[in-house]
Amino acid sequence: MSSTSIDDLLAFEEEPARADPQSRGGRARLVLRSLAVAAALVAVLLAGLRAVGLQVSLPVLIAGVLAVLAVRRVTGLLAPPPPPPGGRMATGEEDGSYNWGARDALRTAVNRWEWPLDWSTTRPERFTGVVLPRIAELADERMRLKHGVTRESDPARAHVLLGERLWTFLESPPRRPPSPRDLAVIVAELEKI
Repeated sequence: MSSTSIDDLLAFEEEPARADPQSRGGRARLVLRSLAVAAALVAVLLAGLRAVGLQVSLPVLIAGVLAVLAVRRVTGLLAPPPPPPGGRMATGEEDGSYNWGARDALRTAVNRWEWPLDWSTTRPERFTGVVLPRIAELADERMRLKHGVTRESDPARAHVLLGERLWTFLESPPRRPPSPRDLAVIVAELEKI
């Protein structure tokens, strides 16, 4: 079986924002614009080649221009995003401090747990409705990856793997959220699975 840490389960990779076709005028406008650019380039190249005395077949010229435009479009889509404005460039060694103001995967993962835990201090039903199901999913996923069982598929084996404290916590949730110390013990037991 593979060993997966909680950090791997909480990893977050930000997907690039997708351009909305409506904001740019739709797909038809994009195609028409591309064809207009291709026609203009073909006309300019045809005039230029004839001016210097070269004869090129029109279909070959059109195919060449379309191929160049297609390659340009694909490489533009595959290019890495530009660096953020005002962002610093990596110069080698890091100073070891964490920039908490930056939006990155670590901060997003921390926030996914921090916000629901913070909400649960004022509204206990948020803990049982938001945080507890996430902990249960993590427990089931860890057991599935390492032992091939879940609480639903084999409750007896899952009970043994989870241990009495974690099993009781997941199956009969407390009325109020556990203290940070109790939650740390529960997470430590979850990591042992």
